[in-house]
Amino acid sequence: MEKRIYNVSAGPAILPEEVLLEAQKDLFSYKGSGMSVMEMSHRGKIFDGIINAAKADMKTLLGIPDNYSILFLQGGATLQFSMVPLNLMPPNNKADYISTGSWAKKAAKEAKRVGKVNIAATTEADNFSRIPKQSELKLDADASYVHYTSNNTIYGTEWHSEPEVGNVPLVCDASSDFMHKKLDITKYALIYAGAQKNLGPSGVTCVILRNDLLERSSDELHTYMNYKIHVDNDSMYNTPTTYTIYIMGLVFKWLLGMGGLDVMYKKNVEKAGILYSAIDGSDGYYRGTTAVEDRSLMNVTYRLPNEELEKKFIEEAKKVGFEGLKGHRSVGGIRASIYNAFPQHGVEALVDFMSHFKKNN
Repeated sequence: MEKRIYNVSAGPAILPEEVLLEAQKDLFSYKGSGMSVMEMSHRGKIFDGIINAAKADMKTLLGIPDNYSILFLQGGATLQFSMVPLNLMPPNNKADYISTGSWAKKAAKEAKRVGKVNIAATTEADNFSRIPKQSELKLDADASYVHYTSNNTIYGTEWHSEPEVGNVPLVCDASSDFMHKKLDITKYALIYAGAQKNLGPSGVTCVILRNDLLERSSDELHTYMNYKIHVDNDSMYNTPTTYTIYIMGLVFKWLLGMGGLDVMYKKNVEKAGILYSAIDGSDGYYRGTTAVEDRSLMNVTYRLPNEELEKKFIEEAKKVGFEGLKGHRSVGGIRASIYNAFPQHGVEALVDFMSHFKKNN
């Protein structure tokens, strides 16, 4: 079999090898149907089985109660920046947003087009190097909802528990750490996540929403922007991203096969621990960029003594099989995205490379 590289790209990101091999096997003719999933009707019996199995497995993995709906939509998390306020801001037309990075800022920007946005807390003055403490949150008890971003891909920070928001509905953009651990779904009114980090290829966005919120979705909304329409049509109002949903369904089966999200979380903590220990034990040669208590398990960000060394580090790492280590263009540095599918031996190989690079430079 062809040798695989160590893909630490932030997204679209690594997929489980087992999933890729199964998809490869069924690419030409899915389960003897004589056609690929990419070719079949989304209204047909075969795809109906695929999408329903994906929903059922997601429900099992996350323990989603019956009073929630699961949607597989398009437009990425970016479209949700608009759909969330358009559907949920009424009738109060105001919402709280917690700003912890670029994507959180973009979500707030779109919400301001719909109603009044209160920035309940921001860590921008600290270059988004930490998550705000509960005591820093200035929440409005009359807000229609509170929105936060659970993991900040660019800055390498992560909420390790949900913000406490009282009786106000909690909305979360979980794009870059969704399903890295089990969540208590009942704490959330709505969660959305682009698939391309932990769930599958780019193209589909998962939305889980509590059904009582659908009362807020006005019939005056543009049809595609209305959650009620998508729930009524079971994610089939228009042609869904059939192949992406199929791959995502295989990822869910892979997660179930390894024992579920509690097992996955244990693996993620162990992997991140290996890499952060190497950073902290390098006598300052490698420097983490975030507050220790807020470090992301998914996106590990760090710096070297200077930018020239960082450039050399990225180039030499590429030669030994590491792809995607360059930090986001807005912040620079190094970023290793070690999502669910990234293997522990890959983290160990990166740590080994880091040790050799330090010794030689």
